[in-house]
Amino acid sequence: MRKIFLSVLLVAAVLGGCSVPNAPQFHATDITGVDYGKDFSLTDHTGRARSLADFKGKAIVLFFGYTQCPDVCPTALTTLVQVKKLLGPDADKLQVLFITVDPERDTQALLAEYVPAFSPDFIGLRADPAKTPALLAAFRIFAQKQGDVASGRYTIDHSAGMYAYDPQGRLRLYFHMNEKPESIAEDLRLLLQGK
Repeated sequence: MRKIFLSVLLVAAVLGGCSVPNAPQFHATDITGVDYGKDFSLTDHTGRARSLADFKGKAIVLFFGYTQCPDVCPTALTTLVQVKKLLGPDADKLQVLFITVDPERDTQALLAEYVPAFSPDFIGLRADPAKTPALLAAFRIFAQKQGDVASGRYTIDHSAGMYAYDPQGRLRLYFHMNEKPESIAEDLRLLLQGK
């Protein structure tokens, strides 16, 4: 019995030593190392071709939505405006990207009007409608039209979280929609510090 007890203690000590020292404690879900969301090739609201590499050196928050969204999308973008304010002097090290799940209605001109209305440095992105399903699949985003699709009077049920990339361009975090701005800002500060 004593041997079993000592063996259990030894295993517990060894396993206890396997934790990563000084691992960051994020509020968001840590998805470091996932095999999706690696890159994109999209057009921004000014007509410029963009990829993740364009934003290297900044923390990136990526959100998929659409301009006619009644609640979730404007709430997410408003939250990110608050996050920028909370980051203070580090605000210029954050890039917010809004990728439309509705390229049929979200034209470049409409994105140029909608996205910068929240913050002048937020960028709206879109893919060609035919390529959007593959883009959504590459980022594991769900989007499905509901209502009168034929007449263009529809809403879209879609994934409502946000992805965060570190300044090296690696996908690191997933923020749920109920995450507080203060928590998001704290997590982004950790990414900016190289955690």
